[in-house]
Amino acid sequence: MMQQIPVRLKTSSYSIVVGSGVALSLAFQIKKLGVGTDAVIITNPVVKKCCGGAVTKALLKGGFTVKVFEVEDSEKSKSVKIAFDLVEKIARYGADKKIVVIALGGGVVGDLAGFVASVYKRGVPFIQVPTTLLAQVDSSIGGKVAVDLPAGKNLVGAFYQPRLVVADTAFLSTLSSRQIRNGLAEAVKYGVIKDPKLFTFIERHFDKLLARDAAALAFVVARCATIKAKIVSIDEKETKGIRTILNFGHTIGHAVETAAGYDRYQHGEAVALGMRAACAISVRLKLMKPLDAVRVETLLSAIGLPECIEGVGIAKILKVMQFDKKFVGKKNRFVLARGIGAVVVREGVPALFISKVIKDLLA
Repeated sequence: MMQQIPVRLKTSSYSIVVGSGVALSLAFQIKKLGVGTDAVIITNPVVKKCCGGAVTKALLKGGFTVKVFEVEDSEKSKSVKIAFDLVEKIARYGADKKIVVIALGGGVVGDLAGFVASVYKRGVPFIQVPTTLLAQVDSSIGGKVAVDLPAGKNLVGAFYQPRLVVADTAFLSTLSSRQIRNGLAEAVKYGVIKDPKLFTFIERHFDKLLARDAAALAFVVARCATIKAKIVSIDEKETKGIRTILNFGHTIGHAVETAAGYDRYQHGEAVALGMRAACAISVRLKLMKPLDAVRVETLLSAIGLPECIEGVGIAKILKVMQFDKKFVGKKNRFVLARGIGAVVVREGVPALFISKVIKDLLA
């Protein structure tokens, strides 16, 4: 079955198409939009090997020209240098073409390809075809595109919405266990911030999800996509304070990911550590009942996500946090839990609380 989830925006609405095999209709979906005839696919070697052939074949059959550019399967591909190398390659290839950029891959490819599309010729259309669970439940939706700097993640970027998101759940069967766990971290986040029923579903069926049960994964992808679509529709550019709740677990999580050099922790793993920290702060501030925090921590552990921070010290984590773009001036800002299904944004969390919870997480 195919589900179509709308992201309703003032000037750049689009749909998220979820279902098994939906990538095979990609040419038809793009033609309906009328956004281009010359597809530039940005992907990585791993995804190209398992999914690239089918997607390329579907596009060629639909009358598109196709050019594929590969980047390394690593957060380090989200660099300014690699982004502008791609812009140069597209410029040499597509001077006389009607380019549509297609991000075929996980969160790294989606962020990078979206950023490239946003700056080439002041913006060309792009399509998200997420192939990882994390990208399907979260990063492919909402139009945040960016590359990293040594100082921190996603510091150079923009809000640039895709024209379409095609989440083919058949791709998830090829993922490693680590990638499934990585994506489930973001799914747990959605349960905590907005949907206690989703949280309970993951609690009860995490074994099926880890075993790549198609129906369970499709339910989680569609539910998370629906939640994010509604939040983005209300607060597209995070100006109303509503979209900010999507950053639950990300403040300390991003700092850990960056401080560890982007190669020790995958994004979802770092966010899981950030959620543990956020729950601990929430309990200390008497926002969250300790039993609810235990439920979150127990589920993260059951999924197999990290329980402690290894290989990086507190001083480096705190230093990276100073560059967090979510902070207001010098005042920190955290998304904290009121329970499972509700969060609040708080500024000026005491530094001692932050240091203590990070120390408690250190291995």
